[in-house]
Amino acid sequence: MRRTAAAAAAALAGLLPVACGAPAPAAAPPSPLRAPAVPSSPAVPATRTSPAPPPVTWQVGAHPLPRRADGFGEVEATPPELVNRSLPTRDLLPPPSDSRYTAKISAVPADVLARSTWQPACPVAAADLRYVTLSFWGFDGRAHTGELLVRHDAAQPVADAFGKLFAQRFPVEEMRVSSPAELDAPPTGDGNNTSAFVCRPVRGQTSWSAHAYGLAVDVNPFCNPYTKGDLVLPELASSYVDRARVRPGMIVAGGPVVRAFAGVGWHWGGTGRSPTDRMHFSATGT
Repeated sequence: MRRTAAAAAAALAGLLPVACGAPAPAAAPPSPLRAPAVPSSPAVPATRTSPAPPPVTWQVGAHPLPRRADGFGEVEATPPELVNRSLPTRDLLPPPSDSRYTAKISAVPADVLARSTWQPACPVAAADLRYVTLSFWGFDGRAHTGELLVRHDAAQPVADAFGKLFAQRFPVEEMRVSSPAELDAPPTGDGNNTSAFVCRPVRGQTSWSAHAYGLAVDVNPFCNPYTKGDLVLPELASSYVDRARVRPGMIVAGGPVVRAFAGVGWHWGGTGRSPTDRMHFSATGT
């Protein structure tokens, strides 16, 4: 009798569905100026996707920092909520209708120019700028539409570079035109906006930045901070100074972002020792 019961139990167990493990995330599958050749890509973490955005646990821009003597904010330890940054993207433009990459280049609309940092004193004429809207993948695993202002001859190279990143699902938290209020706001050290044209000088100098000409892009600044001496920008991004711990959104030597911009002749600022501008790509090398 016991043998019969055991056999029946074994037969019943064979009819039950077998749970399958979740599939592993998929591997993250020239402007006249030419960048130097870059080494082959090291292993980088694949972008994880999720059916719903993660909960918002940090309000960007809500915590002003005390200022240093040089005008920047005090550098502080990275808050636990931002050590593995994965904030959802807030849509300012309608998201793409499907998962195909789309980029559109046009003259800068008057309302966009009015909310940008452009002014007559900037080293590039408004007529020489272009408005680029393009698809990108957020850290929330969803496709979004971003916006950039760049000089007319940089528009297509920038669109091509981000097309390569979209194909590999490289995550970008947000991508929007910078406003004058952001230049004057107290430092909060937690920004992560991917942007191009910003009418400002080189950090700590009086000469114009390549951004002021529309010839530079900063990608995921928080994940790829600028460092010089004891200065870290953004000021709360100290956790991301450790480049040995590779996390989504980080730019690594020979990785997809460096390759994408090198492919259109742009240079990466992450190769310098001081300053090291890990977020920065430019057509001019500055």
